[in-house]
Amino acid sequence: MTAIAMVPNYPSGRVSPAFRGKWIWRSRENGVDVIRVGVPSVNRSKLGRRFLQFACYQIGATWASLGQKCDVVLAANPSLTVWLPFAWMVMFRRRPAVFSVHDVYPDVGVKLGVFRNKLVIAAVRGLEKFCLDRSLMVQIISKSFKPELRALGVSDDKMALVYDWVDTDLVHPMPCDNPFAREHNLTGKFVVLYAGNLGLSQGLEHVLTAAGQLAGHGDIRFLFVGDGTGRERLETEAKRRQLGNVQFLPFQPRDRLAEVLGSADVSLVILKRGIGTSSLPSKTFSIFASGRPVIVSLDEGSETWNLVETAEAGLCVPPENPSALAEAILTLKRDRGLCERLGSNGRVWAEQHHSPRSAARQFEELLLAAISSRKSGS
Repeated sequence: MTAIAMVPNYPSGRVSPAFRGKWIWRSRENGVDVIRVGVPSVNRSKLGRRFLQFACYQIGATWASLGQKCDVVLAANPSLTVWLPFAWMVMFRRRPAVFSVHDVYPDVGVKLGVFRNKLVIAAVRGLEKFCLDRSLMVQIISKSFKPELRALGVSDDKMALVYDWVDTDLVHPMPCDNPFAREHNLTGKFVVLYAGNLGLSQGLEHVLTAAGQLAGHGDIRFLFVGDGTGRERLETEAKRRQLGNVQFLPFQPRDRLAEVLGSADVSLVILKRGIGTSSLPSKTFSIFASGRPVIVSLDEGSETWNLVETAEAGLCVPPENPSALAEAILTLKRDRGLCERLGSNGRVWAEQHHSPRSAARQFEELLLAAISSRKSGS
């Protein structure tokens, strides 16, 4: 098995110093041949520079694939990053493909205001449709993706639902009083955690507003752990509002993820209005596995909302509603028994429904079906 990817740069667009100075990096990790393609560091908030990074990756990934033997291609959208190597492998080398959809493009970019120009929107839709049309199967992470993909011409029998997964051995319940919490003066606080991409789609300014509403509760701490195009703006705004109950920390090493999530009393999953129907944030499953309750602030009736309600693992509030968010935080703070019960339910749900073993089995079935379909000529 061979995996081709960009060198680490997400979500800021800045390439990790350890992966600068070369075009192609090769390694073997856990039995997999890994090829990482060098790209320039860019400011991801600038669409043109992001396109430049995508173009450099596509050229490098196509070059890296020239000598690779394979029976089937698994490509993850958006096609903005994979179109050229996808076309090379499927059209010229005639390999069957499974296209993995984690956000529906161009819809998500339009909703975020990233894609405004009609020609850009049409081009992104055309590239995405090219890959969708030429894939034998389309893997989705949410049933809510189906209507938008149908509009792009994907039939229901071509779509396969495989939820994201979480390493329940790596992410496991830990006490709030752990080394990470002690390092950052979080012990003795009721910690409200947002960990992940500080980007355009979350609407994290509403969390700052909720923090302002709860400023009188001296034991509540809002903790942001991560990076992204919106981090600088959020930090500036927190300082402007003089929010002493808000703290920012950079991304932490993967082996500390359980400590980071364990330091929280409650974790947040938040998206702007209209985004939740075409996205299912994978951090939801990590929060479940951590044994902590989650507050989701996104579109009612979205898959994430329904998942949290079905698993009985947290509270759901409308998007862009800081007052409702603040009230949900106070509800959990006042009822520690409810906190423990919701967190325990999430852990059980993650173990039963989102294990790596379950997802790997489903992916194997998809890839084998794609190979079989191509050999049979269907």
